[in-house]
Amino acid sequence: MADSPQASGSQSESKPSYLRFALIGYGYWGPLLLRNLTRLENAEVSIVADLDTNRLTEVAKNYPHVQCTQSVEDVFASNVDAVCIATPLQTHYKLADEALRRGKHVMVEKPLTGTAAEALKLAQTAKEHNKFLMTGHTYEYSPEVEKLQKFVSSGELGKLFYINSSRLNLGIFRKDADVIWDLAPHDISMTNFILQKLPVSVSAQGYSHMNPGHIDVAYMNLKYPENISANIHVSWLNPNKERNFTIVGDKKMVCYDDTAGNEKIKLYNRGVDKPEYSSSFGEFTYSYRYGDIVIPYVQGAEPLGVECRHFAESIRSHSEPRSGGLVGYNVVKIIETAHQSIEQGGIFLDIDW
Repeated sequence: MADSPQASGSQSESKPSYLRFALIGYGYWGPLLLRNLTRLENAEVSIVADLDTNRLTEVAKNYPHVQCTQSVEDVFASNVDAVCIATPLQTHYKLADEALRRGKHVMVEKPLTGTAAEALKLAQTAKEHNKFLMTGHTYEYSPEVEKLQKFVSSGELGKLFYINSSRLNLGIFRKDADVIWDLAPHDISMTNFILQKLPVSVSAQGYSHMNPGHIDVAYMNLKYPENISANIHVSWLNPNKERNFTIVGDKKMVCYDDTAGNEKIKLYNRGVDKPEYSSSFGEFTYSYRYGDIVIPYVQGAEPLGVECRHFAESIRSHSEPRSGGLVGYNVVKIIETAHQSIEQGGIFLDIDW
């Protein structure tokens, strides 16, 4: 069920020329969202809600035109068109559900919810109320990730073998989510988007070093159709920051290093060729290609800014967001199954789509 888009908003609604946004949550992602939302053309941020008065004081100082409140009810009762939610994971479902039922379009920072059942309910609620639900899979809106997707879809890499990704850092340790819920949604959503496929099974191992029962290092292996595998390593306990993503095909290979400044993508014309026929094992030899390394030019853009513009454009054009509710559900379902695998000793589990 997973890759079918949720129903879009009513096509008969008039196209809004001016959008009013609300933001719930001004912690880590909140300031970044507010900055990008206020840059949107033909739009404004009308209200920001947070329980911390110090954070609201900061909002009032930097954005004096924005109403500040500690009550989410003020947001739901307002005339805003859309609500962006950047709060702890456990609050996502309740806040998004209420916003949708009160007639607001909703964007929720990843992951969409803490359970697949909740994510699916939200997608259904959005459909019932003719509103859009978007998941904040920021990297899906990165120009570099879009470039990787074009390499794959064009066939330039040839037959795909595997993907390997690592998202490592020293901290930040979160209390509301383990490292899988915190970091893996990025790489899972990127892989699903690049391949335009969903995995059929997952195996995972998770380790708790700092706090018992709270995973801070994890390894995941996803099996996709056509014998493609994806290996994902996430960690809060690594001396260096790593954001690496490698795709290996039988024609070419490509590496994406998100920490590498202006040269984030390198395309390698390298590979291994297998002889079509040999009369004996002794004659069976592989030939290795060591071709050029190309660093393609990619027009830079802040992914979060692109994501916010996409949300606004989806509302205006009555079109399903790229990372809509069911896309968010797909990622939550994979993570949920990965945790089940960890509980069962890391065995491969089929994902029940």
